[in-house]
Amino acid sequence: MALIKVTDIAYGRLRSPDLDLQEEFGKHFGFITTARTNNALYMRGSDSPHHIHVTEKGDPAFIGMAFYAASEDDLKKIAKAPGASGIENIDEPGGGKRVRLKEPNGYQIEVVWGIEQLKPLDVHREPTNSGDEPLRRAGRLMRVPKPPTTVKRIAHGVMGTPRLAETLKWFREHLGFISSDDIYVKSRDNIIASFNRCDRGDIYVDHHVFFCMKHDKAGLNHFSFEVPDIDAVFVDHEYLMKLGKYEHMWGVGRHILGSQVYDYWADPWGRVHEHWADSDRLNASNGSNVLSAEEGLNSQWGEPIPEKFMHRICA
Repeated sequence: MALIKVTDIAYGRLRSPDLDLQEEFGKHFGFITTARTNNALYMRGSDSPHHIHVTEKGDPAFIGMAFYAASEDDLKKIAKAPGASGIENIDEPGGGKRVRLKEPNGYQIEVVWGIEQLKPLDVHREPTNSGDEPLRRAGRLMRVPKPPTTVKRIAHGVMGTPRLAETLKWFREHLGFISSDDIYVKSRDNIIASFNRCDRGDIYVDHHVFFCMKHDKAGLNHFSFEVPDIDAVFVDHEYLMKLGKYEHMWGVGRHILGSQVYDYWADPWGRVHEHWADSDRLNASNGSNVLSAEEGLNSQWGEPIPEKFMHRICA
């Protein structure tokens, strides 16, 4: 029985020695700065959350991630968990309240409530004249806006850990995650990775909000951000390639599990950020699956997963 059931991921939290360089990367990637202090940078997407990416100033590090509570009462419930901080007023731009916890690898998990919501940004995209709807853009010309495309929202976080079973148990018991797909090697009881989604009952949610994989080292593999459409994935891939400033990690391709069209880039300190469009959405009734690594970790199209991506874990 879960203590609470969070509704979505709120933001990722990193640490970087140079906020100017972090902000420059963020703007090229499609974030918009909403606030900056002497000690931290807060960036948003086109959807309403005040921020979806937080960078504190300091030595490069993955600090943790935050998730939305379904109600203020749920903050009171999670505050009773062993090691929880108690309910705190968030002394940062956007305000709100939170409870801070430590997951089994020592990273900070924030459960947040009441953070300021902003007016969504209008990011105009032309519809496609394809498939069964060949006249959606009748009489209008397709002109894809110039990059960088503003991302919509944060969608999931991915961690590596040498303590996979313990980590999955903690997230499921504390935050109410349910497995979408567990991945095994050789035998079905040898789980090496797991895709987990929020449990919102009949409401459809992303295929995964949290992915965790077995690794010798604990830390962040990547944060993932939705863009408006598949055009944006390709256009921004070309844009970032031409800049020649950042390491390309993987893509473009389409996943099997989650089905997203993806493209992965590293920031100046190697932390990976994903652009994606077109995810599978599931609800609680869709249940869970157990698949082999050969079935689940390949792409429907695109290059095979690179070793450098699989093993990129930033502590």
